[in-house]
Amino acid sequence: MIDHDRLFKELLSNFFLEFLELFFSEVTSYLDPNCITFLNLEVFTDVTSGERYETDILAQVKFRGQDSYFLIHVEHQSSSESNFNRRMFRYFARLHEKYVLPIYPVVIFSYDRPKKAAVSSYQIKFPDFQVLDFNYRTIQLNRLNWRDFINQSNPVASALMARMKIDSKDRPKVKAECLRLLVTLKLNPAKTQLISGFIDSYLKLTAVEIQAFETELGIFGQPQQEEVMKIVTSWTINGQVSLILRILKRKFGQLSPEIETQIQNLSSPQLEDLGEALLDFQQIDDLTSWLSNLEQ
Repeated sequence: MIDHDRLFKELLSNFFLEFLELFFSEVTSYLDPNCITFLNLEVFTDVTSGERYETDILAQVKFRGQDSYFLIHVEHQSSSESNFNRRMFRYFARLHEKYVLPIYPVVIFSYDRPKKAAVSSYQIKFPDFQVLDFNYRTIQLNRLNWRDFINQSNPVASALMARMKIDSKDRPKVKAECLRLLVTLKLNPAKTQLISGFIDSYLKLTAVEIQAFETELGIFGQPQQEEVMKIVTSWTINGQVSLILRILKRKFGQLSPEIETQIQNLSSPQLEDLGEALLDFQQIDDLTSWLSNLEQ
């Protein structure tokens, strides 16, 4: 099962400014990019339902050229929820009461359905008087066309294209384009792994789709092909490592950090050999002996 909230929080917290530049460039014109501080997440309890809610991203930002600040509150919503607009207003009211700062509220809707435009306001009004008209900015990924983002030199575009409006026949092409864009950005290895992991989580391909994906890669230039294949290979290795560690921990319990590091540094052929050998291991010493033999 995909941990949607974790994936989106990791993406937005690591590429917060890039996220704003992609969707809210007007905001970046009046904030100081060197004065962004992520605040502790706030936990709220709905006294009616008894449910607890936690804010996703809350950042204190300085106005450019001023000594004043405002908050940017970003919520991610992976499923459609009735009365979500009311919850957003409650967040706003409680955050404003605590910090007494202007708040710029944003919601990213990443669900597949419904396709209709999400509600972006919460109102209280009478026939003769409007008491409240609270609005928040929305990004509804299933209403955005991935083709509009393929030329955006932005890591958030590379990731979020995987959750946009995609025809089923285009899934292999979209995955290839996400990775093409990613390798052109030349990010450090950790950031590349974060983005590529996000893409792979949301665009798992079938065997038939993988063939189409490989055909799409063949259209790229040689340098881009090689860089993309490095990422694809890393997915395979990471999957092998994860599976082997799970099996070993089930057989022998918790492994030492040293052993885990040794396994994580094995090549793909070595991981295949270990996958076969571990079936015959009876005790942890069999594993350490096998690893020691590799160093000889």
